[in-house]
Amino acid sequence: MDKIRVGVVGVGALGQHHARVYASMPNVSLVGVADTKPGRAEEIAGPLGTEAYADHRELFGRVDAVSIAVPTTLHADIGTQFLEEGAHVLVEKPVSNTLEGADKLIRAAEKSGRILQVGHLERFNPAVKALREIVGDPRFFEAHRMGIFSPRSLDIDVILDLMIHDLDIISLLVPFPPAQISAVGIAILSRRIDIANARITFTNGCVANVTASRVSMEKIRKLRFFQKQEYISLDYGRQEVAIFGLQPPSSPAGMPELFGRKLTPPKKEPLDEELKSFLNSIQSGSPVECSGTDAKNALALALQILAQAEHAQAMEFDRH
Repeated sequence: MDKIRVGVVGVGALGQHHARVYASMPNVSLVGVADTKPGRAEEIAGPLGTEAYADHRELFGRVDAVSIAVPTTLHADIGTQFLEEGAHVLVEKPVSNTLEGADKLIRAAEKSGRILQVGHLERFNPAVKALREIVGDPRFFEAHRMGIFSPRSLDIDVILDLMIHDLDIISLLVPFPPAQISAVGIAILSRRIDIANARITFTNGCVANVTASRVSMEKIRKLRFFQKQEYISLDYGRQEVAIFGLQPPSSPAGMPELFGRKLTPPKKEPLDEELKSFLNSIQSGSPVECSGTDAKNALALALQILAQAEHAQAMEFDRH
């Protein structure tokens, strides 16, 4: 098959890496990158030997597929435009800042017959793939995703920015809807919630306690959960899974003994795996790993948490 002609819209903190990875792929022709910030497209395009555009519409008709890494509030409009122009679309997570925006993208993909994939990157983490092979019936989750403050993604709160990663993975591992949600959050360095905690009870009784912060002093990406006779810890950054459990006593009068083991799959760059999966779906017609509907479900849960956190924050302000 001829090379797939690809473009990248938005080459900031995330989009620049989409462009870098595409440029390294032998089955891809990186046609160009677009960014509205003066000089930014040229800065990224030059070293990659591709074209720079200030307006994403200049890519219409020139690309078979596009990665969209613009501010979340623009995902639905720009993504829909490319789908209507006949291009396959990978849009960064979250799929949109509203459920209406998610629906708009999903409908456009269905109408155009083009692929819509959403960039929930942790699905492509080798440790997450290994974890999905051993998960049984988890009963309690503890997730911490902490980051150092950055001026990126301030058009959305920390729940849609960071927490949604863990919400998506937990929803994969617990295929039941939430029955009850409580959440708190506070704005610290921006006008939106910068640190938040949510407690989610699913209809099967599983409970997830999820914390996300973008104002921490260190970077932490960990997910821990308990299932029958097992405690499992996932380190997203190290791409490792640690499993602890009980084994029968060595003697009739003895006590069960604690044992541990690690899963250390070969390390890979999740973004590289994500883009390969996107291109494979284009070429083979196979389902994408994270569809618009999958991403909408994660967004719906995130928006419920956000509403609870904003309500709790408003009540706290009222008391003072």
